[in-house]
Amino acid sequence: MEGDLGETTVLRRNPLALLDSLPLFRGLGLAALAEIAAELEWQSLPGGATLFEAGEAPDALYIVLAGCLGVYAGVREQPTLLARIPAGETVGEMGLLSGHVRSATVRALRDTDLARMPRPVFDRLVLSHPAAMLRVTQLIVQRLETAARRGTGTAPRTFTLLPQSGAVDADGFASELVAALARLGRAELVRSVRGAAHTSQWFHRVESANDFVVYLAEPGPTTWSKLCVRQADSLLLLAHAPAPVGPWPVLDTLPAARSADARAELVLLHAGELQGGAGKRWCAALPGMAHHHVRGPDDIARVARLLTGRGIGLVLSGGGARGFAHIGVVRALREAGVPIDSVGGTSMGAIMGAGVAAGWSVAEMIERLRRSFVDTNPLNDYTLPVVSLVAGRKVSRLLRQAFGEVAIEDLPLPFYAISANLTTGRGAVHRRGELWRWLRASVAIPGVLPPVFDGGEVYVDGGAINNLPVDVMREMNRGIVIGVDVGSDTAFTADIHEVDLPPLWRLFSWFRRHKRRPTILQILWRAGMINSAAATAAGREQTDLLLQPPLADVDLLGWHSFEHAIDAGYRHTRARLEALAAPLRERLGVGAG
Repeated sequence: MEGDLGETTVLRRNPLALLDSLPLFRGLGLAALAEIAAELEWQSLPGGATLFEAGEAPDALYIVLAGCLGVYAGVREQPTLLARIPAGETVGEMGLLSGHVRSATVRALRDTDLARMPRPVFDRLVLSHPAAMLRVTQLIVQRLETAARRGTGTAPRTFTLLPQSGAVDADGFASELVAALARLGRAELVRSVRGAAHTSQWFHRVESANDFVVYLAEPGPTTWSKLCVRQADSLLLLAHAPAPVGPWPVLDTLPAARSADARAELVLLHAGELQGGAGKRWCAALPGMAHHHVRGPDDIARVARLLTGRGIGLVLSGGGARGFAHIGVVRALREAGVPIDSVGGTSMGAIMGAGVAAGWSVAEMIERLRRSFVDTNPLNDYTLPVVSLVAGRKVSRLLRQAFGEVAIEDLPLPFYAISANLTTGRGAVHRRGELWRWLRASVAIPGVLPPVFDGGEVYVDGGAINNLPVDVMREMNRGIVIGVDVGSDTAFTADIHEVDLPPLWRLFSWFRRHKRRPTILQILWRAGMINSAAATAAGREQTDLLLQPPLADVDLLGWHSFEHAIDAGYRHTRARLEALAAPLRERLGVGAG
């Protein structure tokens, strides 16, 4: 319809303007642009359709006029989204330059209009215009650097809300989500009454005028709902948390349902209080899918930050009693108004992080953890040292008392704990299952606590492989990462010069010399962490803000240093926040609370 003439149509009628607007062709003469424009081919790709597959021979460069493409790796059944190619960018040039087969699969994340430049045209361009060749090379290098730095590319800009049934208050959530997004940029909500009659060019204009667009679909497989799914960079599957688990009918009607699932996230809507067990039930039906719990405006604001890559992830290291410093860090961050949107940790850091993810106040963290680690020694149920020095029953009981029988999926904040899988020799990331059980695995210091045996595999303290798991948080591509490393200070020293222990009958007098010597618990604990030094160093490099409270005077087993460690973490974090440069202060929201 002429009244809905869009930018894509204008560009087709004036391809010289299109080419001149792209960095790749900028500065070329009018004659060169006209020659290229005459050989461009125009095509439209419906959402979910494949542009080209990995392994195919490269035959063209593509310019995205409207919509968005997704770059995928992996097998067809389980693709991994590597990057998004929004309007105004190109794709396919790397294969043309290398001469190798396509290294990734590219699909339309939503309805997309493209201009296709066949290979012969591209070859003539780079041969006759060296400046264009240089720009192509710069573009490829920039994309590789971005991928290495942050994982996936452009953050989603368009979101489709897909209610599971009519019982879901999708309209109320949509309004609040748009209000939250509006605090991050220009945002607009599009319902069927407004958008159903328009063409793809109209949608492109709406999206070009805003930083974020939210499309509200209908529960059933209507024409509007199918269009919304095709139009979305990211799908939010809305469900009423207490309701029985059920399907989303519209997804089953789409030929690209598997592709849609790959960019979907589950949003569980609660009526005020968190519905216990809802996360575990729904996530069991949608394995591997990210999920969010929403109880009110604060949760919606968190979802908006995470969806747009503006979230703040907190990663806490292991370090025995030094881990109490994490409580002081959390206190300082909260006082400064820094929101914590997702949490991960290893060993003692996993325990502290679980308290944060559970929504505990600082006072509650102090009370519960003092009861579990200070009022009683968790490592004094000694046993015959066949598998370990202590039986582990006391640690298990204390963790169950502190956290109950909650599943990780039911924590208010996204959370993960790290353990080391001795069976496979790799780190294990726990985002599902019984919280206390995987915390117990994460603190199972080899030789001190017995391993956790599950599914035929053996799990021990995550500090043996990854004591500061920033890489896991970074792979989520949710925004800023704050890393807290409490295990970097010297663990212990000795002032004796010996190779062997004295005979058994002289051990008592040997201990009475009051020399500084490590105990077997200290040695085993530290030995269990030493192999992750390289991973920890890499984790420090990947943080946006690294916090390392001074804790050299706190012993790994010094439970009595509870208040001192908390205070050290608090003072260090306050000083670091006050010294931050203005741009990072703004991104963290320091002082916003």
